[in-house]
Amino acid sequence: MKSNRDDYKAKEQIEVNAFRQFSNEDFDYHWAFRTAKEIIRKFPNETKYVIASGITPSGTVHIGNFREIITVDLVAKALRVLGKDVRFIYIWDDYDVFRKVPKNFPNQNLLKEHLRMPLTSVPDVFKCHENYARHNEAPVEELLPEVFIFPEFISQHEKYAACTYKDLIRIAFENEQKIKGILNQFRKEPLPDSWHVANVYCEKCNKETTDVEYLRGYKLKYRCNICGHENEIDFSEKGIVKMRWRVDWPFRWYFYNVLFEPGGKDHSTVGGSYDTSKIIIREVFDREPPVYLMYDWVRIKGSGGKISSSLGNVITLKDVLEVYEPALVRYLFAGTRPNTEFAISFDQDILKIYEEFDKIERIYYGLEKVENEKKEKQLKLIYLLSVVKPNKTIPLQVSFRHLTTLVQIFNNDVDKIVSYFEKDEKLDEYSRKRLITRVRCAINWVQKFAPEQFKFEIKEMSEERFKRIMEQFSFDSKVIDVIEKMLEKREEFDAQDLQQFVFESCKLMGIDMKEFFKLNYMILINKSQGPKLGRFLKDLSDEQIKSTYEKFLEFYKNRK
Repeated sequence: MKSNRDDYKAKEQIEVNAFRQFSNEDFDYHWAFRTAKEIIRKFPNETKYVIASGITPSGTVHIGNFREIITVDLVAKALRVLGKDVRFIYIWDDYDVFRKVPKNFPNQNLLKEHLRMPLTSVPDVFKCHENYARHNEAPVEELLPEVFIFPEFISQHEKYAACTYKDLIRIAFENEQKIKGILNQFRKEPLPDSWHVANVYCEKCNKETTDVEYLRGYKLKYRCNICGHENEIDFSEKGIVKMRWRVDWPFRWYFYNVLFEPGGKDHSTVGGSYDTSKIIIREVFDREPPVYLMYDWVRIKGSGGKISSSLGNVITLKDVLEVYEPALVRYLFAGTRPNTEFAISFDQDILKIYEEFDKIERIYYGLEKVENEKKEKQLKLIYLLSVVKPNKTIPLQVSFRHLTTLVQIFNNDVDKIVSYFEKDEKLDEYSRKRLITRVRCAINWVQKFAPEQFKFEIKEMSEERFKRIMEQFSFDSKVIDVIEKMLEKREEFDAQDLQQFVFESCKLMGIDMKEFFKLNYMILINKSQGPKLGRFLKDLSDEQIKSTYEKFLEFYKNRK
């Protein structure tokens, strides 16, 4: 598989320079740097720091799985900032057995026929990749660069098929009783005599439904319980033997010299796979286990329960990137401790998250102050871990809330929205690129997730609609006077002053403010509420003002 390590190192050097403003003590304010320091303390003499992540591509790789990837990436960045050479490997466990058909995949019967086979032997029912495993892997590899993550990908199928782990498999069989004893310490019932440290895929039916007998060296016998095929093989020549997970994990730590790898709550329970793996690597290889970090689940706002690939209720990185710009995706994780469960919001809370991020950006560039010095440095660290390559000056900040209005005013025309912001001054490349990304995120959010009260369409005033408005509202010429003055001041005032002008005019004229705003929204979008009126009026084009307000005033003056 293609590695992006050279590209990754080039990008990382820019980020390392951005961290020069912090002292060694300042780095303790963020969990990624504390973890990096722990790794260095435990393994002080390493020339290269190998840190790892991985997953079995048994279904759609979801945003919960992404938490492990970005946890490792954040620690990788911290290690590089601290001056260490880092190798970030991501291991696809694509030689694992296909155990369960996910509910979100088509052609379920065909997939069921391939149960108990290696994931790489299962066909891609979407017919766009060479096999089922690759269908689940490829989107992740394609998207990770968008969030500035460039691991070295390793396929376990390729490694096992090439007999790369033959010596590890032999060592596992030779230490089988020791390994069983370790596993039995955490079991209510001991493992049966038929249990072995590795399984064999039948050469005839390709299923992991075999009884195994280890002989000596690299030799073993197996018999398939499905098709009855049996054979004696040399697994240094035939790559059909796969170590079980609780053996495979500590053995790969040893093979790749892994110094850090996080794990989910399921691996972190007492007697779980991390507990047994750390004992196995010590007792079989006389080597210390890697530094470990438990991460909690990620939920989706409004969705109960853990995200599950097998159940098919998944939100992917691609889904999240549709409404969160890449730095915001990183911010969600960089700004949250790994052992803390949190929810990714697709509802209107997304507006607050963008506002939080923009505030931290202003703090980073010194435009906003934080009284607590420790908190300020922590937020600056979070910002750098999120953006990866900061601009020399603060980029143009356009609130996501404002963009949700603009994309509807400009009918989702990205170029027109960019031109709207470039009418006063030209944007630098960084600001322009981010603005385009944020605009597209706003378009997607409005179309797919925004509550109904956020959606609107500029409605041209018709005589019929004018009559309905007149039937609904009771007002006199004072209201018309305020509307006309408001339109006059639209060119002169900024959004805030225009909003204030409306408040003061209504108060001075004794006009019910709530009814006045409701009337204006009915004129513009045929709804009783809408975006903040002052800002809304400033954003509307002259043509839109003509088709709404001016026609309304014309109808009003010509009414019988």
